[in-house]
Order: sequence, then C-alpha cells, then structure tokens
Amino acid sequence: MPKAPLKDIVKQCDRTLRINEIADYDGAFNGLQVENNGKVSRIAAAVDASLATVRMAAAQKADLLLVHHGLFWNPQQPWVGKKRDLIGALVETNIAVYSAHLPLDLHPRLGNNIGLCRALKFTKPKPFFEEHDQHIGLQVNTRLCRDILASRLKTILDAPPVLLRGGPSVCNKIGIVTGGAGGSLAQASAEGVDTFITGEGPHWTGALAEELDINVFYGGHYATETFGVKSLAAHLSKKFCLPWNFVDHPTGL
Repeated sequence: MPKAPLKDIVKQCDRTLRINEIADYDGAFNGLQVENNGKVSRIAAAVDASLATVRMAAAQKADLLLVHHGLFWNPQQPWVGKKRDLIGALVETNIAVYSAHLPLDLHPRLGNNIGLCRALKFTKPKPFFEEHDQHIGLQVNTRLCRDILASRLKTILDAPPVLLRGGPSVCNKIGIVTGGAGGSLAQASAEGVDTFITGEGPHWTGALAEELDINVFYGGHYATETFGVKSLAAHLSKKFCLPWNFVDHPTGL
C-alpha cells in the first residue's frame, strides 16, 4: 500500500488553503491538530472531528482525518471521560487530524461555497459577504423561480431546506454562505441579495426576513458543508496517490 509523509500532506494543505493568511473566528485553530506516526496510507474526510468520526475513520483503516470543524475552538481541559476516550482513540488508531474552517469555506476551487454553487449549476459567482476583512461567500446573478431553487436544494442536500419566503418569487441575486450565517441575515441583505442560502439561523430571522424582503434557505449546517472536505480529500488523493473516503455522520442540524 502506498504511503506519503504526513508533513508533505500538511505542507500541501497549508499552501493550497493559505492557512496562515486567512483570518478566522477567535478560538478556531486551522492546520494540523493531531499528529500520527508520520505516514499516511488512507485519508478520511468528515465535516466534524468527534469520537464517532474518529472511530468510523479507524474502521476504514484511515490514518489521516480531514475535517471542517476541528477539535479545538476554546481551551479544552481536563481530558477526562469522553474527551479522554477521544484522544485515546486517536493515539491507539494512529490517526492524524487536519482541520480547515474559513480557509476551506472560501477557497475558490475546493471550498464549501464554490462546491454548493457548482452543484446548483450557478456560473460566474462573485465574492460576497465580508467577514474578517475578506469575502467568505459567493453571489450569483440569475433568474430562477424560488420553488425550483428549493427543489434543487432538496435534491443536492438530501432534505428539503427550511424556506423563509420574505422575498420575491423569482430570485435574481442569490448569496451563498455555507454553515451558520443566518444570524447575519441583515448583512446579507445589505450586500444586495434578494435570496440568501446558508445552513442554519436563529428563530428571529423568520420575522426579519419579512422585514428585509429577502428569501432565506436554511439547508442545514452539516449538509451545506460536506463539499469542502470531499474536494480537499480528492485533491490530496490525486496529488499523493492515496485512497480516500467520506465519513458521513450527519448531526441533523
């Protein structure tokens, strides 16, 4: 079975995703989070790093787990109970963990947003939704019936999206920010879109969508963020001649 040095894969990821250049939320740690013995023979990709996804990756003989939501968002101590089980599983199964949050969301070729754009067959997307002095989303100009868009999202995401019908029945300017950007609905509206696609948002956005005259599609935080890790794993698979698979562990959110 072919193997590749972990350090070479990490270097490729860091360079491709511009890990050291992209600003992220406080507490988010992008890059290599856990080392293994230094070699990689199989890659697993998952949206979230958790005890469940580590065990699933181990069952498939993976020794590198690529994730969008990593292990470290804030200080996590002590490592007891399930946390101890998690670190124990990583060490016992020799699995390294590499995490990329905003650097993967906004990547122009491998990112979650461009992945959803492609799945929706949108062309010529433009930068959208400024966060941390950078655009993390995409916007397209089109003319598409709102109900047809809902049907497409249902097919792509394997579940009907929650639709807030605050805007026009025909969508002309559609903004996409995968994940949990619903709380920034006012910002999306201020940037000129009449339809906003994201993963999830708070209850009060129902009334706000009506006030702002904007359609909102909540497709699921998990479901809208499967694209990036799959694309990154496929990219590394081709580069290093390694097999990969997607570890599907939906949260339901």
